[in-house]
Amino acid sequence: METIECIKTRRSVRKYTDQPIEREILQKIMDATVYAPSWKNTQIVRYTFVADREKINSIATEAVLGFAFNTKTMQRSAMLAVQSVVTGISGYEPDGSFSTDKGNGWEMYDAGISVQTFCLAAHEYGIGTVIMGVVDDLKIRSILGIPDTETVTAVIGMGYPLENHSAPQRKDVSELVRFIG
Repeated sequence: METIECIKTRRSVRKYTDQPIEREILQKIMDATVYAPSWKNTQIVRYTFVADREKINSIATEAVLGFAFNTKTMQRSAMLAVQSVVTGISGYEPDGSFSTDKGNGWEMYDAGISVQTFCLAAHEYGIGTVIMGVVDDLKIRSILGIPDTETVTAVIGMGYPLENHSAPQRKDVSELVRFIG
């Protein structure tokens, strides 16, 4: 698939078939994801894949901060990819001070770049994804045993899409862009 086609045809998918995702496909997705840029090449983003139905249900019912829409989406997923970042590195100087006025916000830049790369790579291999951010970091870390040195930044529902959807209406480029000079 060509890059622009991949960008334009990738959708948030919330309903999946029962077909499991093969480890070889996950490996290919991650082989591409590791190329996502990061602050000074710190590569702080981590992924924990969860196929265990009991753990998925625990996250879906106990770690969505009451957002029932995420509960339903997670329970429909063939697998969850829990994205986390190693904290205290991206955006920092060796002495612990911040490099810019964005503070620790660079962690979320790195997470955002990585999750978009992940979802585009998944789309290339026929895997539908949806990024969910209304989650309880501490609860998910407890359920999955993610180290205290990491913060959960997103949960990605994954699976082979049950149905295909066309793109929702997009704003005209003229509404999104300013040209100066």
